[in-house]
Amino acid sequence: MLTTTAYCPPLHWFTEAHRVGRWTWEAHENYQKGGWRNRCRIMTANGPLLLSIPLQGGKHQQQPIQEVLIDYRTDWQRQHAQTVRSAYGRSPYFDFYGDEVLQLLHHQSPTLWDYNLHLTNRLLDLLHSSLSIRASLSFAGGAAGEKVPGGSAPRYRQVFEERHGFVGGLSVLDGLFCLGPAVVT
Repeated sequence: MLTTTAYCPPLHWFTEAHRVGRWTWEAHENYQKGGWRNRCRIMTANGPLLLSIPLQGGKHQQQPIQEVLIDYRTDWQRQHAQTVRSAYGRSPYFDFYGDEVLQLLHHQSPTLWDYNLHLTNRLLDLLHSSLSIRASLSFAGGAAGEKVPGGSAPRYRQVFEERHGFVGGLSVLDGLFCLGPAVVT
């Protein structure tokens, strides 16, 4: 399965990668605005929310994805951690995974690629997954991740489902805190 790099990738990317047994990230593209490279979508009491990692030089630099630098001038990591705690603090698996995930969000890497890779590999470890992320060896195409087979994760009980109904297309964080290890089974 080929996708772009992603900040706390969509849950269905995790489930599909486990189904096919491999996950490759497009390592030779230039940064493109949009997609999940520097953002993720979580569910909050007020509905879905995008969390975005600020980038140095903005998002229109067209630089190689592995060279895109994170902007740490604002305290975005603390804000993201507080938002995740507020959104999932009462979820079934927050007590089990919450502290480690909140610490992961505070990880410092100069590049977006390294930050996302560290975070995703640790999430895979938390789920006791044997899957590892591979970087593409050459440019494999600009549509990486646009049409992941399976398209969505199976329906599951979400924290704010009674208020907003089931919402698909959320980050693996939603699955981790609502399903725990069942994410990869």
